[in-house]
Amino acid sequence: MPKRAQHLLLLCLAWLLPQAALAEAGSPTSPVDPERLETLLYQDCGSCHGMTLRGGLGPALPQDRMQALSPEALTHIIRHGIPGTAMPGWHALLSEEEARWMAEHLQTDNRLKTLDD
Repeated sequence: MPKRAQHLLLLCLAWLLPQAALAEAGSPTSPVDPERLETLLYQDCGSCHGMTLRGGLGPALPQDRMQALSPEALTHIIRHGIPGTAMPGWHALLSEEEARWMAEHLQTDNRLKTLDD
C-alpha cells in the first residue's frame, strides 16, 4: 500500500474511532443515571440558564414554560441545539434517552415551577 494511502487510512481511523466511542456511550442500551443528569442540568446547563434556571445568557427554564413544548421538541432542542443562538447541541454527550429524561424532568420535576417562585 502506498504511503499516502496508509496515511489517509490512519487519518480516517483516527477520526472514526472517537466517533464510534461516542456512539457507543450514547447507545440506547446505556442506562440513564438521574443523579448525573440532574447535576448536569443544574450545573452545566445552569452555566448559561442560571444555577437555579432563572436565566442568564440563556433564557429561564421554569416548569410552566417547559410544559409549553412537547417532550419530543424539548428533547430535540437539548440534543441538537438552536441554530443562530448560544444553545449548543448535546448529542455527542447525551443519548436520546438521557435528553428525554432531562426534557421530562424540566416539565414535571423542575425545582423552578414558575418565575414567581
